[in-house]
Amino acid sequence: MSNPVLSNVVENNQGYISSTPMSVQGTVNKLFLMFALLCVSFGVVFYQFSLGYMDKVMMLTTVGAIVGFVLAMIIIFARKALHVLVPLYAFCEGMFLGGISASYNAQMPGIVAQTVALTFLALFSLLGLYKAGLIRATEKFRATILTATVAIAVFYIVAIVLSFFKISVPVLYTSSPFAIAFSAIVCVVAALNLIIDFDFVERGAMSGLDKSYEWYGAFGLMVTLVWLYVEILKLLSKINRR
Repeated sequence: MSNPVLSNVVENNQGYISSTPMSVQGTVNKLFLMFALLCVSFGVVFYQFSLGYMDKVMMLTTVGAIVGFVLAMIIIFARKALHVLVPLYAFCEGMFLGGISASYNAQMPGIVAQTVALTFLALFSLLGLYKAGLIRATEKFRATILTATVAIAVFYIVAIVLSFFKISVPVLYTSSPFAIAFSAIVCVVAALNLIIDFDFVERGAMSGLDKSYEWYGAFGLMVTLVWLYVEILKLLSKINRR
C-alpha cells in the first residue's frame, strides 16, 4: 500500500534547502532503476515456475514478501541508507510478484499481461490528469485517500487474523458481484494514491529536499504501483471466474 508518511516529509522540512536538492528527473531515473531490478527478479521467479520448480518458487515468493515488508518498514520509519535499501526492496517485490503472477497466469493464461497493461494505463492516465491540473492533492484529497487506505489495510489485517481461525472473508476470495465491486473500489483507492506520490515528488523538488529523497519518492511510487498491480490482478481473476 501507499506510504502515508510521504505527505509529512515536505512539511517537516519546510525552510530547509539542500545544497544538492532532489529533482523530479532524478526521482524518475531511480524509479526506472527500481523497475529494472523488479523485472529481473520477477522474470527469474516466473521462469522457475515455468520449469516446474514449485518449492523454489514458493520459497522465493515468501522470502520476497517478508523481506520486502521488513525493508519497507525500515525505509518508512528510519529513512537511512535509502540508496541501498530501496533497490533491495524493489528486487524483493519482484520475487513476490513473480511468484503470485506465475500462479495466476497458470490458471488464467494472459491475465498477467492484462494486469501490467492496466497498471501502466492507470499510472500514465493519472499522471496526465495531475499534470493537467484536473486532479490536485489538496489537504482534503490527501485526508480522504489516506483514511480509505488505512481502512482497507485494517480490513486486510482483520481478514488475515480471521484466516488463522479458519474463518474466510467471502468478499476477498469469491467472485460475487459484491466481491468484484469491492476489488474495483480498492483498485480506485490504490490508483488515487499515485496522485499523492506525484505531489510529494513535485513539492519535494520545489522545497529543496535533499537528493536522497529521490530514492524516497521513487520508493513511494513503487509501493503504490505494486499494490495497484496486485489489486488489479485479483480483480481480473474474480471477473474471469464469473
